[in-house]
Amino acid sequence: MDVEEKIDALRKELREHNYNYYVLDNPTISDFDFDMKLKELQELEAKHPEFYDANSPTIRVGGMVTKNFATVVHEHRMYSLDNSYSLEDLVDWEKRIQRNLGDVPVQYTCELKYDGASISITYEEGKLVRAVTRGDGFQGDDVTTNIRTIKSVPLQLKGDFPAKFDIRGEIVLPFDGFQKMNEERIENGEEPYMNPRNTASGSLKLQDSALVAQRPLECLLYAIVGNNTGITSQFEMLEKAREWGFKVPSAAKLCESTDEVMAFVDYWDVHRHELPYETDGVVVKVNSLQYQEELGYTAKSPRWAMAYKFKAEQVFTVLNEITYQVGRTGAITPVANLEPVLLAGTTVKRASLHNADQIEKLDIREGDTVFVEKGGEIIPKIIAVDLSKRPADSQPTQYIDHCPECHTALVRTEGDAKHYCPNEYGCPPQITGRIQHFISRKAMDIEGLGGETVELLFKEGLIDDYADLYDLTKEQILPLERMAEKSADNLIKGVAESVKIPFERVLFALGIRYVGETVAKKLAKAYKNIDALSVATQEELEAVDEIGERIAESVVDFFRNERNLDAIERLKAKGIQFELSAEKLENQTDILNGKTIVVSGVFETVSRDELKKLIEDNGGKVGSSISSKTSYLVAGDKMGPSKRTKAENLGVPIITEQEFLGMI
Repeated sequence: MDVEEKIDALRKELREHNYNYYVLDNPTISDFDFDMKLKELQELEAKHPEFYDANSPTIRVGGMVTKNFATVVHEHRMYSLDNSYSLEDLVDWEKRIQRNLGDVPVQYTCELKYDGASISITYEEGKLVRAVTRGDGFQGDDVTTNIRTIKSVPLQLKGDFPAKFDIRGEIVLPFDGFQKMNEERIENGEEPYMNPRNTASGSLKLQDSALVAQRPLECLLYAIVGNNTGITSQFEMLEKAREWGFKVPSAAKLCESTDEVMAFVDYWDVHRHELPYETDGVVVKVNSLQYQEELGYTAKSPRWAMAYKFKAEQVFTVLNEITYQVGRTGAITPVANLEPVLLAGTTVKRASLHNADQIEKLDIREGDTVFVEKGGEIIPKIIAVDLSKRPADSQPTQYIDHCPECHTALVRTEGDAKHYCPNEYGCPPQITGRIQHFISRKAMDIEGLGGETVELLFKEGLIDDYADLYDLTKEQILPLERMAEKSADNLIKGVAESVKIPFERVLFALGIRYVGETVAKKLAKAYKNIDALSVATQEELEAVDEIGERIAESVVDFFRNERNLDAIERLKAKGIQFELSAEKLENQTDILNGKTIVVSGVFETVSRDELKKLIEDNGGKVGSSISSKTSYLVAGDKMGPSKRTKAENLGVPIITEQEFLGMI
């Protein structure tokens, strides 16, 4: 056996031992023997660098240092899940599914919801090529070098796998490993980590991968995303992933009804405490991938999946003080400042009180002993007051009537849940909040500039609105606190690079009230440039798909304000994109204007996503379900029978993929 064959044989053998130990939990070799074989491979690789392989088992030890984690756009978006907390929620969800699919039997796959850091790992030809954090769902950070150190993540797959796919999962820290890490920290006189989830998440952003390799992280996988995978159901997906070498929890179960789903939930609500990892619920998914495609997505979540959260943990503590925060839109949020208390693995010091109505409804007062809950929301909330412990001199809470920052009288119009500070251009948190929104990742995505720096620049009088960012010089910002030369260079470069951001994101970045990402895209598409949008009447705006009275009124008000118009002119002068790109304009028509089209099935010439994009690019609206307002149903292979039946009953024209392409 020559050297190359010896290296290949050792790599293959060590991969198999890794799989047996870290995935199957069934070692077939002693730790000593494994270490000896690994050492032998390391020595051979050192002597023969010509046989280097990025996926060798020796790479697991880490050693690469990443100064800046590159931002990577997900090829397939990572959606969040809708939450449910009761059987009624699940039954309502099932009814919505049946309404969409028709009266067909539906199976559900139930999986435990592990509380870790979400990850998407890309494999090509069976080799790990990239690992990206969830980020905002659209893009995340490239943490490939750190993920390679996790021993339950296969670097090379085995079996009959697709040529390319993404696999999604959670990076978790088992309780045992977490406890050992904390014992070592305490011995070294360091503060212990608070909980496994935050520690796992923080580990992914460590710059030195050798440090990550020392942490007992694991990766639990649950979803495969890609084209032509040959997989037809969620349960089959889990089984295939196991065959290819991934660590997939065995607790998953195929259920025939919501009664079986609830039995699974009830069992694990009790037995989850026996598991080696943190869990906070059960994820229920429609099993058939064809049905998943039929059901599709809302703006944020898949319609075919639901996270059933275990009953929230509750504790009681003392409310020391109520303070008030001012948001970028001027909305006032009351905040309960609490006596610190441990809840669900984290120390809670603050809780949102939402608005004046919530305070009045619960009769919440300073000095009260309150029950705090941390359920599906990240921010804890107060759910009740222990009146038996209320101090004798307690006084009802008087909600503030002036802004705590600029002292302007607050307003609350009919229908608004919150009070607002109307001093839009003179209230510091509103000014900095608008700039922070402008630079955020989904908006202008300005590298090298964060919220704290915005606050500092404003405090020093260097910026008063987002247009001022483009006038900043290195000489102005270098003297600022914590601003080294490289940081200053990165900030100036990040601002300069943002002129490439497309119009629809610039429009979102302007911070027009009620204009979120989706609405900004609709307006950009309808008006093509900022000049046309700025002179649109309320009536004209309301004629745009999904633009209602409130949004239209807000847009008109924004462009009536001279300060906004001045900021836009200054941004124009700096080269900011205020019209759709030539490429987007070239690919857009109004042929399908006013038409709602539903897409269903599998297609040959273009994918479902490409079909939907073609509909939107040509002025149409993509519908999720058949109704009397549906203009056409584009039917592909394996389309669900319920959609065809409903379309026929309502007289909706059913067209083929080729007929649709002929229309445009």
